[in-house]
This record gives sequence, C-alpha cells and structure tokens, in this order.
Amino acid sequence: MNKADLVKEMSNVVGSKKKAKNAVFCVFRTIAKALKKGQGVTLVGFGRFGVSKRRARMGRNPRTGQQIQIPARKVPKFVAGKTLKNMVR
Repeated sequence: MNKADLVKEMSNVVGSKKKAKNAVFCVFRTIAKALKKGQGVTLVGFGRFGVSKRRARMGRNPRTGQQIQIPARKVPKFVAGKTLKNMVR
C-alpha cells in the first residue's frame, strides 16, 4: 500500500478524497515536524516514532576500497506497538 492507496481507503470513511488527502498529509507533516524538533510521537497501540543518533564512523568506498569518514547524523526510527504486532501475527 502506498500513500495514494491510503488516501483512497480513508476517503471511504471520510466521504471525500480531498479531505482524506489533507488528513493524511497533515498527520505526516505533524510527525515530521515533531521529529525535526527532537520530540518523539507515540500513537498508543500503533507505535512510536523517534529520532536516533548515529555516531561518526569510518567506512569504505565499495568501488575504490578507499577509507572514508562517514559523519554523525540523526535518523528517524519507528518501533511498532504491541497491538500492531499482535494484529500482524
């Protein structure tokens, strides 16, 4: 399922594709803004979105074999909630 499919499914509940699209984009935008601020987002039963920090490390260029420095950075992460895990089983 992709974003368009999600909007289509939500439009069946909301009654309008435009309202469903706005709702989906609002949820995604709100989660992204919170993560950018360093805040986590917890949706009880669904899961938790957070930001993880990766340390700087040495890597290797696969073409040349030369060692390169990979800088530290922040990456988004998602941990599924218990209810979601049980639904998937």
